[in-house]
Amino acid sequence: MGKRTTKLRLGVLASGSGTNLQSIIDACANGSIDAQIVRVICNNPAAGALQRAECAGISGCCINHREFAGRGEFDAAVIEQLHHDAVELVVLAGFMRIVGTDFVRAFPKRIMNIHPALLPAFPGLQVQKKALESGAKFSGCTVHFVDDGVDTGPIIIQAVVPILTDDTEESLSARILEQEHRIYPQAIQLFAAGALEIEGQRVNIAPAWAGAEQLRTQALLNPPAP
Repeated sequence: MGKRTTKLRLGVLASGSGTNLQSIIDACANGSIDAQIVRVICNNPAAGALQRAECAGISGCCINHREFAGRGEFDAAVIEQLHHDAVELVVLAGFMRIVGTDFVRAFPKRIMNIHPALLPAFPGLQVQKKALESGAKFSGCTVHFVDDGVDTGPIIIQAVVPILTDDTEESLSARILEQEHRIYPQAIQLFAAGALEIEGQRVNIAPAWAGAEQLRTQALLNPPAP
């Protein structure tokens, strides 16, 4: 990717309250992301994300999946809207629908998702429950490109959250969500800056952004070493 001369045009898909959407709205507003959200699409007419878009002066619409015969027809309607808005990067922010192959092909290597676990561990749903039941010492969140699988696309950025002995699904989810709000805007800015290169399952980040030398000396321990 070369250096951009215009702001990256984002289309955000959401199903719920839209807290990750809000973090992206705020980052665009304060200049942390060299991008603009040109469209918010919700499949749920009651989604709080639509109100967040309206408050921010962003074009939003509901494309209700229940009004379509199948996933293919629904995906086609969403794709048509995103193409109409000349969206360059599709951002899934709490979008509770699996996008199909045609959707992925319509935006190759241009769809991002955030997952509340450290992929490839714990894909799918109920991930905090799975992490707690597994006895894992760490969980976290992952921003990745979307491919034809479920939470299997190339990983862009991850944040690690320790699992505490008194954690519940709710407390762990809340701490992970705080990190989601940090790393999703960061991943979008890396894309906007042309700092990402995909090689197979690996996403390489330009050295100026990666902090490679600092990473070589870091480790996380749970519980901490004396």
